[in-house]
Amino acid sequence: MTTTPERTEPSTTAGERAMLEGWLEFHRETLERKCAGLTDEQLRTASVPPSDLSLLGLVRHMAEVERGWFRRTLAGEEAPPLYYDDADRDGDFHPAEEDTWEEARATWQAEITRARELAADRSLDDLAARTSRAGESYNLRWILTHMIEEYARHNGHADLLRECVDGSTGD
Repeated sequence: MTTTPERTEPSTTAGERAMLEGWLEFHRETLERKCAGLTDEQLRTASVPPSDLSLLGLVRHMAEVERGWFRRTLAGEEAPPLYYDDADRDGDFHPAEEDTWEEARATWQAEITRARELAADRSLDDLAARTSRAGESYNLRWILTHMIEEYARHNGHADLLRECVDGSTGD
């Protein structure tokens, strides 16, 4: 029997940084919970036609999002895409039959670990190494807030996908 991954409720009285980091961790853990106990085949299932979105695709996408915002944008690292290329700009959303939860989860968790490392010693006011296409700067506060939004939106997708795969509902 598979256990449901733990999830920590964010503090209701924390300071700004702890609050932002708490909500980001909560949403990271929520996505993992939505995937818990499913087979690779179930995780690859695009269960809401006509969309080709799957839970495994969401996890791969979030690995790319973590990589993009923390490694590329915040730190200015050269970090090429993991799952997409010019031939398939949405390749992260298109897992193949040979793609597994084990690999996707390990990659996603490695990107989360790196994101935590890159943010750890920075002020919320620190500006990212790269700017927007319009030349606007991002500070770490903006990136953390955006990451919460990105996870929250995709966790809504994950709720629906999971319910359609096996009927599971809930947090």
